[in-house]
Amino acid sequence: MLHARDIMTKEVITATPETSIAELSKLLENRRIGGVPVVDKGGRLVGVITQNDLVERARDLELPPAINILDFHVYIQIPSHLFHRVEKMLGTTVGEVMSPNPMTVGPGAPLSQIAALMSRQKVHTIPVVEHGKIVGVIGKIDLVRALAQEKAQ
Repeated sequence: MLHARDIMTKEVITATPETSIAELSKLLENRRIGGVPVVDKGGRLVGVITQNDLVERARDLELPPAINILDFHVYIQIPSHLFHRVEKMLGTTVGEVMSPNPMTVGPGAPLSQIAALMSRQKVHTIPVVEHGKIVGVIGKIDLVRALAQEKAQ
């Protein structure tokens, strides 16, 4: 059975919250990767930013559903959600657009657990953390490669 340590990319490329979105876009394109962990000045994991975050940033703002009663609009969504979406859309740095508090796995996490996490939580980049340090990262392509190798054996 394969584990995170067997499929993770050990040479982890990271960004900082201060990295510009333009720099990050070039990094993702040049390295042909789907996302990167975000670390603070001390190297502590503070978030993850992916292509999906950039796509979300580029889309049009959709107003939340509302009920109209006598020209009074009652929104059926918490205003903080709308504020968060606007903040992401207008963000110019990784820290403003990233997903904070990312899901992580340890090096011993089995492939099935990683696949379930990616599927259920709709995440595509998972940092591998051991003793508080990032030791690797798993992207969707790493999981697909592992599944292909597993089926070939």
